[in-house]
This record gives sequence, C-alpha cells and structure tokens, in this order.
Amino acid sequence: MAAGRSLKSVMIVGLTALALSGCGDVAQKGKGPGGAELDGFTAEQIYDRGEYEISVKDYEEAALFFSEVERLYPYSEWAKRALIMQAFAYHSDADFENSRASAQRFIDFYPADDDAAYAQYLLALSYYDQIEDVGRDQGLTFQALQELRAVIERYPDSEYARSSILKFDLAFDHLAAKEMEIGRYYLRRDHFSAAINRFRVVVEDFQTTTHTAEALHRLVESYLSLGLTDEAQTAGAILGHNFQSTDWYEDSYALLAGQGLEMKPRGDNWLSAVYRQMIKGQWL
Repeated sequence: MAAGRSLKSVMIVGLTALALSGCGDVAQKGKGPGGAELDGFTAEQIYDRGEYEISVKDYEEAALFFSEVERLYPYSEWAKRALIMQAFAYHSDADFENSRASAQRFIDFYPADDDAAYAQYLLALSYYDQIEDVGRDQGLTFQALQELRAVIERYPDSEYARSSILKFDLAFDHLAAKEMEIGRYYLRRDHFSAAINRFRVVVEDFQTTTHTAEALHRLVESYLSLGLTDEAQTAGAILGHNFQSTDWYEDSYALLAGQGLEMKPRGDNWLSAVYRQMIKGQWL
C-alpha cells in the first residue's frame, strides 16, 4: 500500500504523538485528544498521528486523524494519502459503511492513482467481509461479487487481482450453497418441483462450484420421486461423466440401479441439453 510507511517512520512520530496527546482522551473533530486544536499542526504531523494510532490498533482514533488531514488540507498530497488510510482504518475497525464511503471517494477523486486498485479492493472487502453464514440474505454476496469483478477487470496486473479472484470464487460458491440449502429444505418436505428448480440453478449457473455433483445427485433423487426416470437417468449420466470419483455418483448409481435404470441420457429435456453441451466440451 503506497500510503503506508515503514515501522521506523511510525516510531519517529513519537514527539508528534506526545504533542497531540492528552492522556488518551478521544479526539474530536478539529481537535486532538484532550481538545488540542489541530489547526496549528501540519498535515504531516496529523497524518503521522493517524499512523501512530494504527500502530497501536486504535483504528477509530486513526480514522479521525486521517479525516482531519483531509478536512484541513484538502488539496495536499497528504490529504490523498490520508483518504486511503482512512478507508483502511475504518475497515480495520469493522466500520464497513464508512470504509466503503472513503474508498469510493478515493476512486472518484484519484482514479489514476497507484492506490486506486487498493481502494477498489477495500470497497469489495467492505461487502465480502460481511458475508457470514449461508442462511443470511445474499445481497451482500452479490455486491461483493460485483466489486471484486471490478478489481479483476480494472486492475488485472495489480497485487490485489489474485486475491480478488480467489475471493470471487468463494463468494460465487457461497451463492451456490444458498441455492443448495433451499433445495434441500424443499426436498426434505417432499416439495420436489420446488427443489428441482433450486438444484437446476446450481447445475446451469454455478457449474464451476463445489456443489454441482451434489446438485445432480439431488436431481436424481427428486426426479425419481416424481417418477420422471428419463430426467433422473440423464442427471446420473452427467454425474458419471464428470464426477465418477465422488460419493454422490455412488449414491445416484445405487438409486438408479435399484430401480433397474442406467446412468445414460434419455429423452429430450433440459438435462439432455446440458449433457449434449458437455459431450461437445462446452460444459465441464
């Protein structure tokens, strides 16, 4: 991160920290801890105090100092540095909304700056780091995917592109997991058509995730329960082609064999179309 500096530079701020400190009191807008006026300090001095607060992991306090640099010296190089550090400090404090706002402001003001890639990455993380259990609303996951894609596409040569790709794949997998959870819920309650709709989404839209093999097996289960053997056999055929080493394949094979059925494409249905695409090398 271009705005960050060495540990040595952080240590040098000791005298400035003492000048700005006031027995650990919380800073207020326009003032340092203890109520000291900040107008008399240079942009660098206030910025250094922000770095000091980061070094002692008081991220909320650090964000206040960086915001004061931006307010008091809005057109300086220090203001630009302080803005990206403000976004970092807010994110470290899990204040994702303010981190996102600071990062977006940096991108808007300095789109060609070297730190624009990092600002975009922080923007993506402000959504990604809030993705928790599968059961929650997935709006944050969609937002994370959108912003991670922006890092990957706009800054492909940056140091953040690879991490964004990994996180994108995990977030994508998260969405598939949500579809699987809902599909299993319906399946347990014998709502087979509703379950099929969810598993179909995974097969068609999330085929690169870790959930595809199970989705195909659940389709075998669901279609057999409805007596739709052509679809069940075709789902089994796809499993046999791509996931023969999985337990899901073994389970589907047992289910189909138990009814005297084979794992091969049958009929003209959406799974048959998937199978044909797969054989042509368009779906793997």
